[in-house]
Amino acid sequence: MRILVTGGAGFIGSHLIDRLMAQEHEVICLDNFYTGHKRNILKWFDHPYFELIRHDITEPIKLEVDQVYHLACPASPVHYQYNPIKTVKTNVMGTMNMLGLAKRVKARFLIASTSEVYGDPDVHPQTEEYRGNVNPIGIRSCYDEGKRIAETLTFDYHRENNVDIRVARIFNTYGPRMLENDGRVVSNFVVQALRGVPLTVYGDGSQTRSFCYVSDLVEGLMRLMNGEHTGPINLGNPDEYTILELAQKIQQMVNPDAEIKYEPLPQDDPRQRQPDITKAKTWLGWQPTIPLQEGLNLTIDDFRARVNISQPSAVS
Repeated sequence: MRILVTGGAGFIGSHLIDRLMAQEHEVICLDNFYTGHKRNILKWFDHPYFELIRHDITEPIKLEVDQVYHLACPASPVHYQYNPIKTVKTNVMGTMNMLGLAKRVKARFLIASTSEVYGDPDVHPQTEEYRGNVNPIGIRSCYDEGKRIAETLTFDYHRENNVDIRVARIFNTYGPRMLENDGRVVSNFVVQALRGVPLTVYGDGSQTRSFCYVSDLVEGLMRLMNGEHTGPINLGNPDEYTILELAQKIQQMVNPDAEIKYEPLPQDDPRQRQPDITKAKTWLGWQPTIPLQEGLNLTIDDFRARVNISQPSAVS
């Protein structure tokens, strides 16, 4: 098939492209390189089935494809809060442009939505039926309300224009190629431990997250795209850890001498986040297979190779 991946040079997008290329599809990677990086897709540059287009999805584009994996949007608070209006535009206009493309060429369309649509949940764990507890005027709302409207658009295109859609709600994902400066807990802790600076825990560290290794997530996305169910479907690892537990685990693995320091909790930071993946298990036959320890080892090795290169400038 001919497959378009928006945000294909990003963390999750590049791992997805690796899998699609291994299956010998023709892949078009669309990215404006705001948080994506060419090094993530460098190995495919000379491949006859691979095409890279530098493009911002807030502008329309005409392409002929069979499937669209719509992943383009900064997903970490540091990046999506840097330019919140741009984040909203990406989620609204960008999604509309990609849905318009899918409608024109009758492509199947998968949107990478997020667990952020549940906000700071008062239901635990979160099922797909839960409608969320989101602050519409908070500093995170450019992303979580942006993704909620992106889901709305996706279902409206489905109902009104018969676009063949799939909706994935992605929970915390980690692995090689995460950005060093993306502000998410796994990358924060690993980089801080490697650099020998204190690990920053916000609040008392009792807030929980569930961490899914990137190869497991990509498998889930591909099963959803090629399956029979529209969704939304939660994709994440239901194993729940407190942030303090994660910090201590990485501290032991990388640098047992590193300190842990506590900072105030950011606004609207969710207290608990854990997916109910009953639908993914039942409909897709999917569940995560990589335990946290194994995934962290692979992630730390990748960061070590990159952070060491940039260490002198960081220290000076």
